[in-house]
Amino acid sequence: MSLELINPADLPVPEMYTQVVVATGSKLVFISGQQPEDIHGKLVGHGDFAAQARLSFANLGRALKAAGARPDQVCKITIYIVDYDRDEHVPMIEAAQISLFGDHKPANVIVGVAIMSPGYLIEVDAIAVI
Repeated sequence: MSLELINPADLPVPEMYTQVVVATGSKLVFISGQQPEDIHGKLVGHGDFAAQARLSFANLGRALKAAGARPDQVCKITIYIVDYDRDEHVPMIEAAQISLFGDHKPANVIVGVAIMSPGYLIEVDAIAVI
């Protein structure tokens, strides 16, 4: 598997993601949206966005491992956030993302949504190439 990370000279260079990821490999892995739930499907961190972000990314890591994929093989993530406020949420997302990906910066998109299940503030899905 190979990921070519490209930040074109005529686009801003983002800190937490890469503008373009070209993936080659033999197997695609699609990870469903991971939410801040414990093993019993119960919400963890009610009202605490940072705690929910950490657990969502940790759950994403567990799902990748189950598929035989590593975090550095992820080429794209989508992050859904209730009532998204860039200044408030980005620092907490960055911390949670670094805890899983380290220096690896997959392409990403953040989508602000009006509502999820009651109490849920974040969900993260991923695509990996292995």
